[in-house]
Amino acid sequence: MREALLAIIKDEKRVITGNIEKQYLSDNLGRRQGTAAALVFPLSTEEVSQILKYAYENSIPVTPRGAGTNLVGSTIPVGEGIVLDFSLMNHILEIDEETFTATVEPGVILEDFQAVVEEKGLFYPPDPGEKRASIGGNISTNAGGMRAVKYGVTRDYVMGLELVLADGTVILAGSKNRKDTSGLDLKEIVIGSEGTLAVITKCILKLIPKPEASLSVLVSYDSLKSGIESVRKIIKANLNPTAIEFVERKVVQLGEDFLHIEFPQPDAQAYLLLTFDGSRQEIETHLAGLQNVARQSGAISVLELQDKELSANVWRVRGILVKAVEAVSEQEPLDIVVPINQIDTFINFVNRLEKEVNMRMISFGHAGDGNVHLCVVRGDRDEATWERELDANLEILYKKAYELGGLASGEHGIGLSKQKYLAEATAPANLALMKRIKKSFDEKRILNAGMSYDV
Repeated sequence: MREALLAIIKDEKRVITGNIEKQYLSDNLGRRQGTAAALVFPLSTEEVSQILKYAYENSIPVTPRGAGTNLVGSTIPVGEGIVLDFSLMNHILEIDEETFTATVEPGVILEDFQAVVEEKGLFYPPDPGEKRASIGGNISTNAGGMRAVKYGVTRDYVMGLELVLADGTVILAGSKNRKDTSGLDLKEIVIGSEGTLAVITKCILKLIPKPEASLSVLVSYDSLKSGIESVRKIIKANLNPTAIEFVERKVVQLGEDFLHIEFPQPDAQAYLLLTFDGSRQEIETHLAGLQNVARQSGAISVLELQDKELSANVWRVRGILVKAVEAVSEQEPLDIVVPINQIDTFINFVNRLEKEVNMRMISFGHAGDGNVHLCVVRGDRDEATWERELDANLEILYKKAYELGGLASGEHGIGLSKQKYLAEATAPANLALMKRIKKSFDEKRILNAGMSYDV
């Protein structure tokens, strides 16, 4: 295999066989290790095409990899295959200010791209929690994030994709055009498919004008139920917040302890953290509406985070919660999504289950779109007990989410860790159709071979 890959790459530093570092065989959690015969760092679409052609002809598994920030095992390879790492295909190829588009390679890091775009007075809204993720990885999981309530998710900003199919064929799906009913929208099928259908080598992304101003607001409540009920009122009042995050006081405490900073309004039981952006006049109008909703909902306080340091610290606490949990114990991260009117019902169920089974469960997330981030904590359980009790409790949690009309994942994807729970809640006809689509893209099933569409 090494000789064949070097004939394509012609650079020994970019082809590694044997002694592959563990980080390239796992995901961001690093607990589950895969196997691979080779790790390759391509620089061009042509190299990717030639590698896939070779792999397809020889039925060799191929696992595409971005920045490695995935949490569900989507980047864990299986068999003696090839890991395609896109960290060197990290160039912003064009920012077209006339069409409000950017063309980038898949290895471009999200926060780097957003910084460059904003320097030009433009804006790329998708805002997942992991800012060091790659654009290609965001597209592969249809990443959402905190700004999804106003601006939508990654899918809404992908206009075109250059794709390499499993057999090495290169196609362009989509374009810079804002409208397209010219046949099936192939890019939409690939977005969110976690590297199982095709390999992304270029991305055409939609940009919008950068908002004039932005302001965060912390609203405190004496119960999570009051906070969640006010979310529906905020949306109905057309206040158009950029973000609506919910977090309980007991969870905030973890972030405070981890960062050694104090969160405002410590006597509250729950909080909504909102951001408004747009013109200053728009923000003022929406703040007045928020004050009215807060009064009607019995909020304890409404705190405008005008001080930049205070605002940054509040968002740091919200953003660090998963790492804060990890600092205490190993945990299983979930990103269950439920209808927005069922968030408090689901969280209250989680809190009751936590007490019943004596397993710590820490929840927070995106109140505006029902995406609940839930950390199920191992504590001092031995490996066998942890695996047994975790599986039993995940069965209960997913079952309850499905009863409420929810889904297994809002933005992390299915990967390897959620296949069982997806299969249990998905109609056989739907799964069969997914498999047929997979086969039509990748007849030999070499792309991300361990993923759910293959089983």
